[in-house]
Amino acid sequence: MNIEEILEMMDETIDKSMQVPFSNKKSLVDVDKMRELVDEIRLSMPNEIKQAKKLVQDRKIIIEDAKGEADSIIKKAEEKAKQLVTQQEITRLAQQRANEIMASAQAKSKELRSTTNEYLDNTLSKIEELLSEDLVNIKKARNALKANK
Repeated sequence: MNIEEILEMMDETIDKSMQVPFSNKKSLVDVDKMRELVDEIRLSMPNEIKQAKKLVQDRKIIIEDAKGEADSIIKKAEEKAKQLVTQQEITRLAQQRANEIMASAQAKSKELRSTTNEYLDNTLSKIEELLSEDLVNIKKARNALKANK
């Protein structure tokens, strides 16, 4: 069961609770049921945190791969430039082409990093929103439990 489902069950439990007359909207809640649901949330949260850590690790791997690819392209461009050094015109053309390849590799690397960072930022933002919502709901549930003591 995921956190969203557990929180939905908590909401249902609260909605089904019996109101205490003359108590300014206070309700009686099945404390054991609520504690069981809170425990389920505690057990589910590490999985979502692990998922977030995996996304961060995947981002690092993607960036490292992009750097490796960029380095490989730059190395190939440098090797190509060294081979063409025999004549002045060939040397000039080789240097121009190497610069274009390096600029292209750097642009690709930058674009890949940017796209990766944007994707990961969006994903982590969604996870953060879910966890924030879950935390707010947990706090509300705890406050409701405290209020019913």
